[in-house]
Amino acid sequence: IVLAIPLVLKVVPAHVNETTDPVDNLGGILSALLSTDPVDNLGGIFSILMVGGIVLAINFVSMPGYGSTTAAMTAIGVAAGLAFFLQQRRQGRIGNPLYDLKIASRRTFWVAGTAGIIVFGTLMAAMFIGQQYLQNVLEYSTLGAGAAILPAALGMILAAPRSAKLVLSHGSRFTLLCGFFFCLLGFIFMLLLWDENAAYWQVLLGYLPVGIGVGLAGTPSSNSLTNSVPVDRAGMASGTADLQRDLGGALMQSILGSVLTSAYASSFASQIAGNPQASQQVSESTQTQLERSFGSAVTVAEQHPQYAPQIVHAAQTAFLNGSDSAYVVGIAAIILGALVVFFAFPRKDHEVELLAQFHAEDAAATAPATN
Repeated sequence: IVLAIPLVLKVVPAHVNETTDPVDNLGGILSALLSTDPVDNLGGIFSILMVGGIVLAINFVSMPGYGSTTAAMTAIGVAAGLAFFLQQRRQGRIGNPLYDLKIASRRTFWVAGTAGIIVFGTLMAAMFIGQQYLQNVLEYSTLGAGAAILPAALGMILAAPRSAKLVLSHGSRFTLLCGFFFCLLGFIFMLLLWDENAAYWQVLLGYLPVGIGVGLAGTPSSNSLTNSVPVDRAGMASGTADLQRDLGGALMQSILGSVLTSAYASSFASQIAGNPQASQQVSESTQTQLERSFGSAVTVAEQHPQYAPQIVHAAQTAFLNGSDSAYVVGIAAIILGALVVFFAFPRKDHEVELLAQFHAEDAAATAPATN
């Protein structure tokens, strides 16, 4: 904040398109309250249940004893998703859908949306796991771990302006693929370089490419979403652009977090089973606590100071094994997203043709209402 405020005062131009004309604030409030435009409340409820159910199911799946809860959340998410789809099809015929599936089926829309979900999700997941790695394994302070991710932000800042130029010169498809390449590079570095003895330059090599990848992919994703919809559906494009970050972060953190939790528990159990002395001394309840999380293992270590170094080392080893599994899943998700973009998103010339076709169709659809 201390740095941002002076930069805003120095860089952001003042008095641009400003006016001294009075604003009818009361009229705006009343028009919103008294509006007779129909609102698809049911579609909103279904979408919340769908996303919430799926995200919770992913989080519960790796937790012992929550099988019935996972099944229930999965059922709720799937049922709500099916209901949302059917209800939006019906609303589309009526003419007032919350999410117009016909527009969403356009390749430049759904592929860009999917790409954005994966790219922004990988960034959130990298932060989520990386912060735990820095503090639990490398024993960074909270402030130090937070400062360590700044290269990702720097990468986004440097790449974003160049992304817009790449979209103009090479098209959205090429720019999205460049973004996926850098995200993939970052996760490969995390998998290969992030161990218990990693220096900061190795941490930087993980974060910086991910930031560059997000900076490159963000512009073509948002641009494609906006250009694929008619003017009266601009809110749908804007909402989807926001959804990419929120849903992508929730899904990828949940998926990679569940993989990390499951692999951590499995690794810790294997270490105990491979040590005859530990197998005899560690009770079932203590083992359950050790396998729950790194924080739980630290609590056990504090309760048994004579074994604290061994417990913490075992927890760090288990965390590294779990995080490696999470990075592999992240790499698979990035490759899958890149393949979707490569095969489904049109090349530059075809992209221009499709967008022109969509604009013509949208103009024709609204023409009777304007005559």
